[in-house]
Amino acid sequence: MVARIFSAFVLAAAVLAQSGTPTRPIKVQVNEVIVPVTVTDEKGRFVSDLEATDFRILDDGKDQHIEFFSRDRNQPVVVGFLLDMSNTTRIHWKNYQDAAIELVLNLLPGDKKFSGYLITYGNEAELQVNTTTEADKLVEKIRKLKPGGGAALNDAIYMACMNRKLVEGEPYDPRRVLIIIGDGHDNASKKSLNEVIEIAQRNLVTIYGMSTVAFGFTSEGTDDLLRLATETGGRVEFPLNNLYGDVDGYLSHPSDDGNYALTVGGGAYASEISGGIFRAIAGIAGEVTTQYILRYVPDVGTGNPKQFRNIKVLVPSLPTAKVRFRKGYYPFAP
Repeated sequence: MVARIFSAFVLAAAVLAQSGTPTRPIKVQVNEVIVPVTVTDEKGRFVSDLEATDFRILDDGKDQHIEFFSRDRNQPVVVGFLLDMSNTTRIHWKNYQDAAIELVLNLLPGDKKFSGYLITYGNEAELQVNTTTEADKLVEKIRKLKPGGGAALNDAIYMACMNRKLVEGEPYDPRRVLIIIGDGHDNASKKSLNEVIEIAQRNLVTIYGMSTVAFGFTSEGTDDLLRLATETGGRVEFPLNNLYGDVDGYLSHPSDDGNYALTVGGGAYASEISGGIFRAIAGIAGEVTTQYILRYVPDVGTGNPKQFRNIKVLVPSLPTAKVRFRKGYYPFAP
């Protein structure tokens, strides 16, 4: 079995995690780079039967030797659930509240390999439930939430990376995932978007999003949500953006009230919303649990702490496949 090369980051985090107190990750030079990879075909279906030899990984343009490879389902993971509590979520709050609960139950099945925590963000980011394997604790808290106020998304991401209880083995085994349920806008954070993207990359976090933007509406935060996901190897689902894609005449009646095929408040309308959110849940949960894990040890030498090294993952045998992976990493502590 290939020896695993863990940095002092992991060893120190394990000691602090066992103390049961919130900790700040200790950053040291990266010895091993972990790259979660998702491969889908041209129809968006997961490709789950690849071997290590099917992949090619480049670090700043140089081929790397894959030291560790896994395609096991249900790989250990720590999931941070970040819920937008701003006023913009009011229109479909009950649906997204149910979606958050469904995601928690899907990704925290009661197995000790799977942990999660809950952070809400309105005018401020708040750690509602610290890292736990017990889904019921998160579900109970989510059921009591009510939206209102601003949106401090960037501060919530910072809190997820820096101020919560760690699990032994992070970020290698289990790995780290954030799921943002919100529209991506931020009007209350102290941290900037660029800052939290760097923090997420340094902490080997993959970010997913479930956009709460309703049909017919736009959000200035959509581009930011997409950037957070793209830069870290995740993706964003837009469950309400295409509600009427299969409804005849919807383009001539773009507003909900004008679309008589799906009357607001009617059963068909509610069914379409539920179906869109269900598909988004399945897409995110499926990706989190079916990723390939690649690890390699780069020759980084010495350099500027702000140096960012680019990663590229290829599957030469599947030229039409979509390959998602984090775009790079920082090999040195700031």
